[in-house]
Amino acid sequence: MIVLMLRFSFKAGTTPERKESVLAAMRRTSQVESTSFSFVGADLGDPAEGYTHGYCVALDDLDALDRYMYDPVHLEGDFEILPHLSRLTQVRLSDDADPDLDDRIVAMHRKKLATYPEWDRLLSTVPGGGAPPVPA
Repeated sequence: MIVLMLRFSFKAGTTPERKESVLAAMRRTSQVESTSFSFVGADLGDPAEGYTHGYCVALDDLDALDRYMYDPVHLEGDFEILPHLSRLTQVRLSDDADPDLDDRIVAMHRKKLATYPEWDRLLSTVPGGGAPPVPA
């Protein structure tokens, strides 16, 4: 199982209606066929950290992750979501003992960035949203 978690906050001045629209797009993305379970909602962490919401999806394996990354709902949703985020952080977790798993996930992400340069540019406009660091 691979679990992807995001913490984020909205840009100042984002209307409640726009926030709900963005959260609805996130819910659509989180519920594509490749996900095993998902969550979109409030971040209950320390408000001083500056995050207000969270997003989480679980995927059975790398094949499911690949389908998730290229699902048209996901690809379209990011263009509705990302322009309204002021900051973003991510965490990747897994119960898979493969020591190369994180390298493989990062390589998949970098391939998507190269395949969709407009997505790469948009993602890079959100603090914390750029390309994942190359694992040590």
